[in-house]
Amino acid sequence: MGRIFLFLTAIVLSGGAAMGGSIAGNAVGKTGIWVGGILGGLVGASLSSWLAARLGWISNSQRARTTIGTAIGFLMAAAIAVNTLSSPVGPIASTVLAGLGAVIGAGRMREDDR
Repeated sequence: MGRIFLFLTAIVLSGGAAMGGSIAGNAVGKTGIWVGGILGGLVGASLSSWLAARLGWISNSQRARTTIGTAIGFLMAAAIAVNTLSSPVGPIASTVLAGLGAVIGAGRMREDDR
C-alpha cells in the first residue's frame, strides 16, 4: 500500500510544486515561468521522498534513490508537457512519470531496511 501512496504523493507534490514555481517565476517573465516550474518540480520530488521516508513508505536508505527517480520522471514529464501544450492531455498524463520514477527509484525494500 505504501507504494501506491508514494506514487500518488510524488505526482501531487512534484506537480503542485512545479505549478507554484511557475506562478512565482511569472514575476520575472517568460523565462521565469519555465525555470520556476522546473525548480519547483525538483523541490517537490525531494519533498515527496522525504515525506515517504518520514511516513515509513520507504526506508531512509531508499530516500536518495527515490528522489533521483522522481526527479528524472518529473524532468521527462516536463519535456513531454512542453511539447504537448496544445492539448491538456499530454501535460496532465505526463505527470504519471514522476510517480513511476519514484516507485522505480525506491526499488524493493530489503529485509534489513524494515
